[in-house]
Amino acid sequence: MNFLRGVMGGPSAGPQPSGAETIQKLCDRVASSTLLDDRRDAVRALKSLSKKYRLEVGTQAMEHLIHVLQTDRSDSEIIGYALDTLYNVISNDLEEEEQDDSEEENLPKQIDDLGSQFTEIFIKQQENVTLLLSLVEEFDFHVRWPGVKLLTSLLKQQGPQVQQIILVSPMGVSRLMDLLADSREVIRNDGVLLLQQLTKSNAAIQKIVAFENAFERLLDIITEEGNSDGGIVVEDCLLLLQNLLKNNNSNQNFFKEGSYIQRMKPWFEVGDDNCGWSAQKVTNLHLMLQLVRVLVSPTNPPGATSSCQKAMFLCGLLQQLCTILMATGVPADILTETINTVSEVIRGCQMNQDYFASVNAPSNPPRPAIVVLLMSMVNERQPFVLRCAVLYCFQCFLYKNQKGQGEIVSTLLPSTIDGNSVSAGQLLCGGLFSTDSLSNWCAAVALAHALQENASLKEQLLRVQLATSIGNPPVSLLQQCTNILSQGDKIDRRGSKVQTRVGLLMLLCTWLSNCSIAVTHFLHNTANIPFLTGQIAENLGEEEQLVQGLCALLLGISIYYNDNSLENYRKEKLKQLIEKRIGRENFIEKLGFISKHELYSRAAQKPQPSFSSPDHMMFDHEFTKLVKELEGVISKAIYKSSEEDKKEEEVKKTLEQHDNIVTHYKKVIREQDQELEELKQRVNTLTSQNEQLQATVTQQVSQIQQHKDQYNLLKVQLGKDTQHHNSHADTFQVNGFQTEEVSRLKEELEEWKTKHELLQGQLREREAVPEHLTSPQLEMGTAEQSSQTSKSGGLEHSDELQKELEMLRSQIQLQAAEISKLQMENQKLQIMNAAADPVLGDGATAADSSEVERRLQQEIKDLKSEVKALSEEKEVLKQHLDSSSSTVAILQDEKSKLQQEVAESKKEQDDLLVLLADQDQKLLALKVKLKDLGVPVEDEDDIESGDQGDEDEDGDEEEQD
Repeated sequence: MNFLRGVMGGPSAGPQPSGAETIQKLCDRVASSTLLDDRRDAVRALKSLSKKYRLEVGTQAMEHLIHVLQTDRSDSEIIGYALDTLYNVISNDLEEEEQDDSEEENLPKQIDDLGSQFTEIFIKQQENVTLLLSLVEEFDFHVRWPGVKLLTSLLKQQGPQVQQIILVSPMGVSRLMDLLADSREVIRNDGVLLLQQLTKSNAAIQKIVAFENAFERLLDIITEEGNSDGGIVVEDCLLLLQNLLKNNNSNQNFFKEGSYIQRMKPWFEVGDDNCGWSAQKVTNLHLMLQLVRVLVSPTNPPGATSSCQKAMFLCGLLQQLCTILMATGVPADILTETINTVSEVIRGCQMNQDYFASVNAPSNPPRPAIVVLLMSMVNERQPFVLRCAVLYCFQCFLYKNQKGQGEIVSTLLPSTIDGNSVSAGQLLCGGLFSTDSLSNWCAAVALAHALQENASLKEQLLRVQLATSIGNPPVSLLQQCTNILSQGDKIDRRGSKVQTRVGLLMLLCTWLSNCSIAVTHFLHNTANIPFLTGQIAENLGEEEQLVQGLCALLLGISIYYNDNSLENYRKEKLKQLIEKRIGRENFIEKLGFISKHELYSRAAQKPQPSFSSPDHMMFDHEFTKLVKELEGVISKAIYKSSEEDKKEEEVKKTLEQHDNIVTHYKKVIREQDQELEELKQRVNTLTSQNEQLQATVTQQVSQIQQHKDQYNLLKVQLGKDTQHHNSHADTFQVNGFQTEEVSRLKEELEEWKTKHELLQGQLREREAVPEHLTSPQLEMGTAEQSSQTSKSGGLEHSDELQKELEMLRSQIQLQAAEISKLQMENQKLQIMNAAADPVLGDGATAADSSEVERRLQQEIKDLKSEVKALSEEKEVLKQHLDSSSSTVAILQDEKSKLQQEVAESKKEQDDLLVLLADQDQKLLALKVKLKDLGVPVEDEDDIESGDQGDEDEDGDEEEQD
């Protein structure tokens, strides 16, 4: 204990030991002491020295400290000291003690090296990390918290190695997920930091963490902390969510299907009073917006992005973002990020784009949000990043949105211009011809996106007329753009001149591409081609090379999409002009300036325009795709002759015809599939109707049996009653009534029997129809075979209909037999009544007899109605059979056509075989003649044997080596 007092600063006599000696003695005490208290005091002393003597403690005490973690698990205090000591050794936190200037320069690098080296020593034995994971499971605060900090520090130093060890450890990730459920906020918050380091750049761990209910727990923490008004804990949770979702399609899908997107809506419910924006709130809201962009990023799979976009609209998240967009008092960086977020939420989603087009700004009078944003874009006083964000929003609004493109272009047409309000088209034209070069570029790119992949709008834009000045006639938009290009040298600032001209050239290239009418209008202006050739032929500086490349691209588009409608500017004449004035090689070289430019490569990386400064704002992402598509075809078109152009045009026409034929056959196949589906539905309907009829027949059979039993019972009762009647006159009167009634019933039964025989005859006539529905299958290609198989399904269903009709006929025959039995019973009843002498003596007996007759009459009427219903159902089945027979006739016609085509193909194949046989005979004859003339001729067998011999020789040489 005296030794420990000396170490801890107590009074001691004699020379003081050095730090290394003290640490060595403490390590010996930890290793050799048998008392737990002594070991605990020694570890506590090492902890106090670990910050000042980090290197000595790390090199001498690490092994002993690990041994303490293994053996002294029962004492939480010594475990906590050991973990804290290891954390101080491995962590790279700078010491707060004063250092000299020379030491401060080298200190960070030395500390990084020490932390990495000690971490590598610790994780060299994977059991150490597994031991640390088991300690993190302990509930004791003095063990769990330092264990979490130590594991976080290990991940910071050697992330991939520690991640792999935890990944292969049994339940390693799951044990760490329990930290988020700890009731102690310190451990929970440090657990979030630990999971941040654990999930960096490791998709496997990200998936495990996500499926361990991480999303639910993190969103609960964010809600408990107050959403965007929360503190640093919300920021840490958002960073962890970004790690889990960014570039991880599986987790993104799980997040969407778990309905967690709906829980993001309260994040953006900012109040009307937007004055109190703290720095932490701005940071939190910025991260929340970035998290939304992660889910709808253009780099994600299109299907996943589309589903997330729809979910955001349905839950009201997009509407909430648009509210922030139009709100006042929002900080500039939050407003910029909100514009970028709304851009990607609506990009390529027609439903969201339509909603955004309907959003109005809270102004008087209300203006569309698109118009308000475009005002900011063409206003040179607005921040540069905000103008870039508005341009990106406008591009995303028009992406794959032909409806929106048409609405923008329509505001430029003379018939739709409204002089009382500012439209999007007027703002774009104003920006296109303003004195601010950045506004020129943004307006040109925005207008180019309104024409992207829409040939009809390119033609409509040719109708736009501009009033240049009072007294002068209006000029077209196309001509005004070319006029500004040709007068570009008059602009004073050189950089601004280049940016304006680049924007106009990109607009013209987009406008003229794939639009022959626009090319013709461009060539009508006789000054355009000389201007382009003059620009390309000059030897200008490096900054002007980009303009030369775009001029070469525009001239190439004028050649490639030229329909030769102007005699002086046909394709061949323009090529000759290039050959004389520029040179083909020089033209191709100038065209290559575009794709070789550094700014071109940056713009091609992602759709969002991100530039460090306005001077770097030269290329648009969609325009880079156009250059990549046209550069090769223009280079080939320049070297093609007129004959090759004609051949290419013929090939194009042939391909178009082929495409039309394919489209026609696809349409026919689609119609046939629809017909087959309809037939299948009809067959299913008939099947269900047949089942209903069978059930009805079964019910009728049971009713007939019941009627039969009742009739027998009545007959017995009537037989008994006639033996006791004595009134002869009444008997004759009643018998007369019964005789007439039974005769009438007999006639009705005979009539229905005749009708029933007619129905049976019609059924026998229809019986032969389904026999002609089957036909032999024809061997054909895969597409024809699948079509024939689908059609044969209709024939099988026709056979089923035939069987069902036979069943109905047998059931109707059974009913006819029952009716015959009833007829015979009625005849017997008539005989019995005629032979009966006794008379009915009282009025009650006569009433009973009339009641019996009335019941019999009602039963006959019921049978009549049932037979009528069966006949109607039979007529319906007959109509369906007629439609099936017509379908079979159509299928047989198609089959005969296909058989004829196969026969013709076989005939052509036989002709080819005959020609090949003649050719072989001629070759053999020529070889014989050559041999007769003494010319050596090598047969195919000789060549093969020679090659085999060479291979054998090579093999022998290799074996000798």
